[in-house]
Amino acid sequence: MEVLTEARAFPETGRPRRVGVSSFGVSGTNSHVILEQAPDQPAAEPGEDLAPPASVPWVLSAKTPAALRAQARRLLSGVDGVRPVDVGFSLLSRSVFEHRAVVVGDGSALRAGVGALASGDSAPGLVSGSGGVGSRVVFVFPGQGAQWAAMAVGLLESSGVFARRLGECAAVLDPLTGWSLLEAVRSGTGFDRVDVVQPVLFAVMVSLAELWRWLGVVPAAVVGH
Repeated sequence: MEVLTEARAFPETGRPRRVGVSSFGVSGTNSHVILEQAPDQPAAEPGEDLAPPASVPWVLSAKTPAALRAQARRLLSGVDGVRPVDVGFSLLSRSVFEHRAVVVGDGSALRAGVGALASGDSAPGLVSGSGGVGSRVVFVFPGQGAQWAAMAVGLLESSGVFARRLGECAAVLDPLTGWSLLEAVRSGTGFDRVDVVQPVLFAVMVSLAELWRWLGVVPAAVVGH
C-alpha cells in the first residue's frame, strides 16, 4: 500500500471497485472512509419521466414591493404551455432579494396566486391556492449555529405579531436569565455564550412560527431544536 502522488487508472476487475480515503486534520481529528462503486442503474427509456408533483412552489423575490408585483405580471405572461414544476425549478435559480413571495398549488392555483400578487390583492408572503400547503407543512427549527448579529431586528421593528410574541418570551425569560432578551436581539451581543444564544434562538423561532401562523401557514408538526 502506498500514497498516490499522481492520477492513476482505476481498472475494472469484474467486481465493485473500492477506494480508501483518509483525511488527517490539523486539530487531530481524523476520518477514514471506504467508498464502493455504486451498482449500475438501467438507463431510462426515451420519454420516461416522473409524475409531476400535485403541488409546486413558485418563489419570487425583488428589491421593492412594486418590482415584486411587476415580476409576477411578467411571470404570468410567460408560463402558458410550460410545466409548473419546470417554472418552479427555474425560479429557484434566480437571485434572492428582500421582498419575497411563495405561491404554492397546482397549475391553476399557481396562476391564480401569482395573479393576486400581480394585482396587489395579496401581500408578499406565502400564497396558497387549492391543493396548496394544507396539513403537510412542518416547521424545522435549527439549533445553535443558525444565529447571526442583528437577526430578527427588522421583524421586531416592523411586525406587531412577531414583536408581541417575542415580548411574551421576554416576560418569561428575563427573570430567569438575568438579562434582557429584547436587548440581546437588538444588540446581537452575547451570542458567543451558550446561555444567551440558546434562549434567544428559542424565542426568535417561536416568534417566527407565530408570524407564519398569522399569515396562514399552520404546521402539522414542529421538529428540531
